This record gives sequence, structure tokens and C-alpha cells, in this order.
Amino acid sequence: MTTPLSVLDLSPIPSGASARDALRNTLDLARRAEELGYHRYWLAEHHLAAGVASSAPAVLIGLVAAATSRIRVGSGAVQLGHQTALAVVEQFGLIEALHPGRVDLGLGRSGHRDRAPGETPVAPPEPVSHERRVVDGLLIPPPFDFRPLIASPWLTFQASLLKQPGGRSPAFPDQVDDILAFLRGEYRAPDGRPVHAVPGEGADVEVWVLGSSGGESARVAGERGLPFAANYHVSPASVLEAVAAYREAFKPSEELARPYVIVSADVLVAPDDATAAELAEPYGLWVRDIRTGAGAPPYPTPEQARAHSWTEEERALVADRIDTRFVGTPDRVAERLDVLRRVTGADELLVTTITHDHADRVRSYELLAAAWRERRRRHEGDARAEGAAA
Repeated sequence: MTTPLSVLDLSPIPSGASARDALRNTLDLARRAEELGYHRYWLAEHHLAAGVASSAPAVLIGLVAAATSRIRVGSGAVQLGHQTALAVVEQFGLIEALHPGRVDLGLGRSGHRDRAPGETPVAPPEPVSHERRVVDGLLIPPPFDFRPLIASPWLTFQASLLKQPGGRSPAFPDQVDDILAFLRGEYRAPDGRPVHAVPGEGADVEVWVLGSSGGESARVAGERGLPFAANYHVSPASVLEAVAAYREAFKPSEELARPYVIVSADVLVAPDDATAAELAEPYGLWVRDIRTGAGAPPYPTPEQARAHSWTEEERALVADRIDTRFVGTPDRVAERLDVLRRVTGADELLVTTITHDHADRVRSYELLAAAWRERRRRHEGDARAEGAAA
């Protein structure tokens, strides 16, 4: 078992702290992740959230790259609905110019609202319904219906703040193609003249596509021969469909000869189950606020979370995320991550951890790294023993 572990960081802002504190915590965690042997350090993109400081991932990635020396750094993911292909390539080309061979450009469809000016955004199709099931040890919950949230007037207004008035996003596949063309020096104006993104053209940037379903993102990644990140931590109900759709669509490219999949998981590790459960208590309240359209608030303390009176409706709203979060001792969490790896066929796992206190978050990553190394050591020892017996 040689599957690498990587980190996805939202730069969360704990209650009672500031964005400055969160950003300092991110830089500290990135340094520790590098020391612990994590393969990548990705930053998410979130806007207008009181509890998340990663609103400008390219800026934050540059800071993380400067604070580290070896670990790969990147986006998980840039929301292409809010930016042009040229702007993205220039930003990441600039980072790569100073930190060559370490930069990942993760692309996501978030922020796309396919509509004419003044038109109500089109909600995504109804999710494919299925019952809660366990697939070879991996929990696949019923799907969460994002349509009411996406179609809410408040979210539509927030999206409008990230675009020029009347601005419309190009189709996601076209934006991905434009980004690849700029990086390869193949972009042409309508009259055929070459257009050069400097810095950016020729940059050693690894392009990824992130997706939560078996829809357009998985297909775009596969057809263009790009690596794909499937979001078990965001949409656990559809992770198997996402991975299958990507592999089915995959066509070898100059960059990638075979499909390469990274799968995300929400994780919290502590020395014992009781401590892990206590540290995990605020997570449900945090997800509830996000899914009701209030946005991610400052991350609560366990005491603040225990003071909340839950309704059955609220519990149902967050059940899929709570039930698929890997919480517990190092060995237990490592075992569950190994199940996720095996069932999805992941080549790599992307771990995201949020706690109120920064020290607890760092400790979680430390414990997990040690448990994963030990699990790998045992696996390699078993393999050698089997080889000798044969």
C-alpha cells in the first residue's frame, strides 16, 4: 500500500479568532504537513464566509509555497465561474515561476450560473435517488439535494458580486481547453494570431479537475487525459459514479497515460475515541449553517456546539456528512481510509480536517501520518513474507 496522503485546507476561522489567525495557522500546518510527508497541500476557494479565510487561493498558495520547500501546493479548486482562463493561467504561472515543479492547478465548475443577464439560474438536475447502502465496507448515503440551496436568491446575489455586471461564464469545457492552450502556448485569437500568457506559458503546472458527480467535470477530466479529484467529503453519495464516469471517459494524454484519481475525505484523529468525538461535535453545526444558506460561520467550540438544540430536520440535513466523516483513533481512521482507497480505487487520498483549536488540527494530521506509515510498513512486510513463501 503506497497510496500517498495529501491535505485540503479551507483556512478555517475559529470562533473568537480572526482571518489573520487562520492564515497563520494555515502556514504553520503547511510546514508541519511537509515535515510529516504529506504529498500535496491544496487550498479551497470560498467567498463571503465568516468562517473561511481562503477567498483568494492563488495568493494563499503563493504564501504557502514560500513557507515550504518540497510539498506540492495547489488549488482545490479554482472556481472557474468567477475568473477568466487567462487570469487563472497568469496567477498560477507566476507562482510556478518562483516555485517550479511544485504547483497544482485544480479546476472546478463552482460559480457557474448558466443564464442570461437577469435570468433566474437553472438548478442542477434532480440527484439520482438511492437508499443508504454499504459497498464493500464503504458507506454510501442517500444523496443530498443541493437544488434549493443553489437556486436561492441570496446565493445568486452572492455570485453576482464575483462577476462584472452582465458577465457570463463560458462553458466549463471551453474554459478548461483555453487554460490548457495558454499553458501549452497554443492559444490563438479569432484571426489566428498567437496569444501568450506570461508568466504561464510553458509553466510546469499540473492541471486537475475536481468533481462531485459523474457529470460534466468527470467527463471533461477523462476526455482530456487529466487527473481527477472526486469529493467524497462534499458529496459522498455520488463518489463511485464520479470515479466510474471519469475512468470510462479517460483518454491517454501526453501528461497522463492512465487514469489518476484522488479522493477526498473529512477526517478527525485523536489519541482516543472520546477525545475525537468531543473535538468532532462542532462539525455538524458548521455544515448545517452552510447547507441552510447562511454560509460557513466561525468554527464553533465543542461547548458552543453542545449548547445547540437540534431538530430532526436539522439532523437529516447534515446526516450524510456526519456519517461519512472518519472520526476516531489513528488506527481506526487509517483503516477506514484504506477502505475508501480500496473501494474507489484511489491512487491518492486528500484529507481535510477542521477543529476549533489549531493544536488539535495539527495533532490530527500528525497521528494520521504516523498510523498511515505504520499501516504501509505492515502491508509491505506482509507482501515480502508472501513473496518469500511463494
